[in-house]
Amino acid sequence: MPDAFSHVRLILGFVISLSLARLLTGLARFVQHPDVRRDPIHLVWAVSILLLLVLFWWWEFWLGTLTVWSFPVYVFLIAFVFQLYLLTTLLFPDNIAEYESYGDYFMSRRKWFFGLFACVNAFDAVDTLIKGPAHASQYELDYWLQAPVYCLLCAIAMFTAKRKFHYGFAVLNLVYQSFYAVRAFTVLG
Repeated sequence: MPDAFSHVRLILGFVISLSLARLLTGLARFVQHPDVRRDPIHLVWAVSILLLLVLFWWWEFWLGTLTVWSFPVYVFLIAFVFQLYLLTTLLFPDNIAEYESYGDYFMSRRKWFFGLFACVNAFDAVDTLIKGPAHASQYELDYWLQAPVYCLLCAIAMFTAKRKFHYGFAVLNLVYQSFYAVRAFTVLG
C-alpha cells in the first residue's frame, strides 16, 4: 500500500504552494506598481499569513508519525489548507479597482478574513491533537490559550472598524508568531 502521509503531503503541498504564490504575487504588485496605495494593517497581515503558511508546512511534518489514517482526518486537513488559501485570496484579490486602497478593501472584507482566521486557529488546535497525545503534550499553556483568545480577538475584529485595534492585533499576532516560531520550531524532528 502506498505511504498515506506522502499522498496527503502532496495535496497539502499543492495548496500551500498556490497560497504562497498568491501572497508573493500580491506583494510583488507593490514593487511593480509603486502607485498602488499600501496599507500597514494589510501589509502586516500579509507578512503574518506568509509566516503562517511556512509554519503550517513545518507543523505538518509531524503528520508523518501517524500510523493510522482515516478519511475524516484527510478531509479535515484539506479543509484546513483550503482555509489558508482563502485567507490569501482575501488579502490579494484579483482586482480592487472599486476600492481606494488595499486598506479600504481589507476593512470591507474583514468579517470574511477574521471569520476564516478564527477557524484556522481552532483547526490548528485540533490538528495538534490529531498528531497524538505525545505531540500535544509538548505544547505549553500559551499555545492552548491561543485559539480561544484569537477567536475572541477575531470576533472583535469582525465588528469593529477601529484602525488602532486592527493594527494592534496585526502587530501582536506577527510578534507572537515570530516568538513562537523561534521558541518552538528551531529544530525539525
